[in-house]
Amino acid sequence: MENNKYKSDLKDRCFKFSINIIKVSDNLPNKRSCWVISDQLIRSSTSIGANIIEAKSASSKLEFKKFYEIALKSANETIYWLNLLKELNLTDLKNIDELTKESHEIANMLGKSVITLKNSIQSQKLKK
Repeated sequence: MENNKYKSDLKDRCFKFSINIIKVSDNLPNKRSCWVISDQLIRSSTSIGANIIEAKSASSKLEFKKFYEIALKSANETIYWLNLLKELNLTDLKNIDELTKESHEIANMLGKSVITLKNSIQSQKLKK
């Protein structure tokens, strides 16, 4: 039961995170550099939750783990784009700091999940 709550919380956090990223992106200056950064930022941040949702349809634990690994990579990529926005002073730094913190927390949650899944898959192989 607790595992289902964890998964639900993670999905909800990723969904809200994506919305907050889109809101920040919509308020960036209308400059070519911002268009590129915004596009990449929206793609990477929304990919996190999308891959978690995709994992629900996985046909095996190995495939499930792969989707979580992709989500983790997207979370780390998102941190890169947020740091770029911060360094260039393109938006409110408080918002960027909050989003970066949330991205780190999501990445940590995903990282722990990936490790747990790897251990579970490994122990299944050893039992065979």
